[in-house]
Amino acid sequence: MAAIRIDQVKKRFGALQALDGVSLEIATGEFFGLLGPNGAGKTTLISIIAGLARADQGRVSILGHDVVNDFRAARRAIGVVPQELVFDPFFTVRETLRMQSGYFGISGNDAWIDEILHELGLTAKADTNMRALSGGMKRRVLVAQALVHKPPVIMLDEPTAGVDVELRQTLWSFIGRLNREGHTVVLTTHYLEEAQALCSRIAMLKAGSVVALDSTAALLKRISGSQLVVRLAEGVLPTELHRLLTHPDELTSGRQYTLRVTHHEEVEHILAKIRQAGLVIEDLQLHQADLEDVFIQVMGAEQ
Repeated sequence: MAAIRIDQVKKRFGALQALDGVSLEIATGEFFGLLGPNGAGKTTLISIIAGLARADQGRVSILGHDVVNDFRAARRAIGVVPQELVFDPFFTVRETLRMQSGYFGISGNDAWIDEILHELGLTAKADTNMRALSGGMKRRVLVAQALVHKPPVIMLDEPTAGVDVELRQTLWSFIGRLNREGHTVVLTTHYLEEAQALCSRIAMLKAGSVVALDSTAALLKRISGSQLVVRLAEGVLPTELHRLLTHPDELTSGRQYTLRVTHHEEVEHILAKIRQAGLVIEDLQLHQADLEDVFIQVMGAEQ
């Protein structure tokens, strides 16, 4: 059974078609990335999955539970970390998590709450009022609230936006553990290096439509190779290599050149041409294509 099934979902806000027939299936236990520029429809889609908004057309289910017709079971199966910092200023961290447990009919949950507090570095702040916390600490509490009922599906909407490196490392260590234990994780983030490192499969949204959907490894292979950065001690790059330049203006701006490399075998060909020209290489670097390169290519493509 799929953790999340999205079938031809459409959503319009006035003249804006926020989602235009989105279909996705996320497998149980996946670490799935949902990427796209601002306004692509990511948060709208998450809101529909979480039951906070209703699609104009189409169907969404969580572990087989329709988010409209079987909303109680669907809501219990998912934990959502929202992008916005939303909190009740009148309670401590521990009180907030106990109340969140109560919303799901869970009592005697203190052992799991203590574990969450420890894993997210919140133990020292357990009895601190929410309004006294820093922005980063409040975001940790949002993550804790989403996990307090041990949901099998976890949705993270920009969870590390504007937070320090320590929280990012703490969060990914804990979420990674939960994923290994079988929890499905869906992540939206503008930190593409996070998505590349964490997600086994990725969907990219553009203007409310899915424009790319594949494993992370397959998406990386879509880019035409890597980049070879060559710095010469003196002289100019041989003419037969000019066609490989990613920045042709480098021919007039200095002795450093960035060349496209589709296959690693081409590196030796390039080095041979440089040696044949009697040139000396001062520095050499090979940069692998990354998810940012894929993202820019996909978003720049005409639909």
